[in-house]
Amino acid sequence: MEKLKPLSDFFKAIENDYRISPMHIAIYAALLQFRSVKGFINPIFVFSSEIIVIAKVSSANTYHKCVQELHQYGYIKYRPSFKKNRGSEVYFLFSADADI
Repeated sequence: MEKLKPLSDFFKAIENDYRISPMHIAIYAALLQFRSVKGFINPIFVFSSEIIVIAKVSSANTYHKCVQELHQYGYIKYRPSFKKNRGSEVYFLFSADADI
């Protein structure tokens, strides 16, 4: 199933990455789900409130911390917008071979 490849690549990449928690996985999976609903575009423009609901995260602070860490660790490219009427940009970087 080609639609599951990005998630499979992510799981392969995080296999030995001790920094990744279940919360990171939930948020990454929620971002992928949001992307699939939007027609598999890259980047996607998201508001934290949209992803929090999908990922079942109860805190915006937790969401922002995890998204920023996923960016720092090289799993996504995250550009916060800081504007109420424009979502933040999230680019997917599907590189299971990256030296993480």
